[in-house]
Amino acid sequence: MAINIDTLLNARWVIPVEPDNVVYEHWSVAVNNGRIVDLLPGDEAAIKFSAYDEIDLDNHVLLPGLINGHTHAAMTLFRGLADDLPLSDWLNHHIWPAEQRWVSPEFVADGTRLAMAEMIRGGITCFNDMYFFPDQTAAAAIEAGMRAAIGLILIDFPTAWAKDADDYLRKGVVVHDKYRHQALIHTVFAPHAPYTVSDGPLQRVNTLAEELNIPIHMHVHETWDEIERSLEQHGKRPLQRLLDLGLINERLIAVHMTQLEADEIDLIARFGVSVLHCPESNLKLASGFCPVHDLQLAGVNVGLGTDGAASNNDLDMLGEVRTAALLAKGIAGDSSALPAHTALRMATLNNARALGIADRIGSLTVGKEADMIAIDLCHLETQPLYHPVSQIVYTCNRNQVTDVWVAGKQLMKARALTTLDEELLLAKANLWQEKISSKD
Repeated sequence: MAINIDTLLNARWVIPVEPDNVVYEHWSVAVNNGRIVDLLPGDEAAIKFSAYDEIDLDNHVLLPGLINGHTHAAMTLFRGLADDLPLSDWLNHHIWPAEQRWVSPEFVADGTRLAMAEMIRGGITCFNDMYFFPDQTAAAAIEAGMRAAIGLILIDFPTAWAKDADDYLRKGVVVHDKYRHQALIHTVFAPHAPYTVSDGPLQRVNTLAEELNIPIHMHVHETWDEIERSLEQHGKRPLQRLLDLGLINERLIAVHMTQLEADEIDLIARFGVSVLHCPESNLKLASGFCPVHDLQLAGVNVGLGTDGAASNNDLDMLGEVRTAALLAKGIAGDSSALPAHTALRMATLNNARALGIADRIGSLTVGKEADMIAIDLCHLETQPLYHPVSQIVYTCNRNQVTDVWVAGKQLMKARALTTLDEELLLAKANLWQEKISSKD
């Protein structure tokens, strides 16, 4: 007798990501109670299962949902506000003043919803966020049915969210406690950067992260200016300072890492630090180049993120995958430096490992939650097709993502969002644009 399940997805190709570099043709994925219960050939699935909802994806590849390893979702409302500037100028003279004036619970809620709509339409099922009012981000993610790692922000100076380090940490722990049992929400401590957080708060974050068993997500070695400032103020490079403070360990997720020496690569490999690479933001801000190939050769877990839409200017993980693959080859002088299947793994399983949730998402594996996307490869621009993974990485674009599921719930069906109101999002984006651009 056939086994009753919620959903059976029959795809032309299935890319599970785990095991590595495997593509199944004419396979099915069985889902029940939000989890993957089987992956098997389509003809066997037709006999074994009876599904309440059976979906045929005849021209599609089915793969794990993309994970945006690093972003500032609400900053979508600052998209294009200050372009073509170096990081220090962009941050100090444009972004921070705009944040001081405009950031509020409403700003974060509206900006996050706009960002989630863009991310879902691009095949992103989970995002790792770092921004103010993380409680608003978490609430918006739950409302949309999207998975999120919520950054418990920490910075030395006062903002609309908190007045000092004690206040940031106190409020962060409150957010953690509120959402610790919410299936879609994971919490991560998010001290902004070594140059914006002093020693005492960093040590306290490390202690709290160990007690709560959650990661620490932080911009590290983003620019040469950061290195010079650290040498002047502390007499040591930022990574050495973090090591002395006890933060170099398997909980650390170091974002950007464009300024690395050989001994620093050995250091983070030895301590199990994960690196999140944001190639397009780094290119746009001329911050430098993350040595992805060298990091991977050293055994470092390297993931991918878009950064915020204020510095990228999109939240397109398929674009980041392609840019990362091409950039790594150019930097290494080796066309095999970052093959397509490795680049795809960076945006899925590697990011899940960095966030400490690879047991739940990141690959199509029996027992994991059914976070999945379908990409239509039967477009003129993706024909002829010889290798589906290569086609995804080097050829297709995010507009070919047709369907998205998180924990088995469909968030996009045939390019239409099911949990977010596109017209309302556009109207609110226009209202914010009018406010922010006004001279009053």
